[in-house]
Order: sequence, then structure tokens, then C-alpha cells
Amino acid sequence: MDLPDPVFRDLKTKAAREGVTLKELVTSFVERGLYGKSAPRETGTRSPLPVFFEPTGETIPALTNAELEEIFTKEDFEGGR
Repeated sequence: MDLPDPVFRDLKTKAAREGVTLKELVTSFVERGLYGKSAPRETGTRSPLPVFFEPTGETIPALTNAELEEIFTKEDFEGGR
């Protein structure tokens, strides 16, 4: 399939905003065109959180909001030492 560049860019942008793959978005458009109705859409899945590494290569664990709040509160209490 060969699409004009501006159309392809808009298609990629729409897919990203809706949290679906390009394939899923194009399939839903084609199904709507073929069958004249809105195809049932799967809800987009969220991307996993990024993984960060120490310079040593050790993984830095993800923290919950409660753990982050505890760290910030402790820093405020200690005066940001």
C-alpha cells in the first residue's frame, strides 16, 4: 500500500494518540469501509515503564507513588541534604 507522506504521517500520529498499532488502526478503517460499521476495538495497552540502569549495569527498581512521596517528604524534612 502506498500512501501520500502527509496521510501516512497523520495516520501514525492518530495511532500513537489512540495507543494502538498502525496495523490495528488501518484494519479498523478498512473494516469500517468494507462493512459500513464500526468494528469493535480492543482497548489499547499501555507501554511498560522504562527500565533505568546504574552505571554499573544494575537495574534501578521502579518506585510506587507512595514510595516517591516518602522520599520527597524525607528530603523536605532533612532539608534536602
